[in-house]
Amino acid sequence: MITIGVSIAVPDPEGSALQDFRVELGDPSARLIPTHITLVPPTEVAAESLPAIVEHLGRVAATSSAFGVRLHGTGTFRPTSPVVFVGVIAGIAECTALAAATRTGPLAVEVEFPYHPHVTVAHHLSDDLLDRAFTELAGYEAAFEVAEFWLYVHDEDHGWRPDQAFRLG
Repeated sequence: MITIGVSIAVPDPEGSALQDFRVELGDPSARLIPTHITLVPPTEVAAESLPAIVEHLGRVAATSSAFGVRLHGTGTFRPTSPVVFVGVIAGIAECTALAAATRTGPLAVEVEFPYHPHVTVAHHLSDDLLDRAFTELAGYEAAFEVAEFWLYVHDEDHGWRPDQAFRLG
C-alpha cells in the first residue's frame, strides 16, 4: 500500500513564503508538506492501482479548464479541527468541481468533512501559535492561475513528493 494525495500546488513565491511561515511557527511537518489546496486527501491505495489512478486523473484534467484562484485572509476550523488556513475567495466553484471529479472512479473516497478549498498555514499547534497564524496572515492576499494539479506520493522520510502533474484542458 502507498499513500497518495491530489492537490493544486500554490506556486512560488507564495507557496514557499507560506511554507516558510509554517516552519517559522514551529510546525514539525511543515518542510514535508508543499503548500497546496487539497483535492483528494491522503488516501491509501494498492501500488498496483496507480496506473488506473493516473489514467483517471488524466481524463479529469483533460476535461477541465484552467482557472484563477485568489487567496485572501484567514479562517479556522477550530474547535472541530486545530487548523488555521488562508481562504480561497475566487476559484471556489472550480476547486470544488475539480475535487468532485477527482474523487470518482478509483479515487471515490469517503471524506470526514464537506469540501472547503483552503490553504493550511497552521495545524496541530498550540492555541497561541494558531492565534498568531490567524492574526499575522489576516491581511494576506495572493492570486495565481491554476493550469494543472498534482498527484503526490507520501514517503515516510521525505514527506509529500510531487509524482506527476496533470495539465488542465
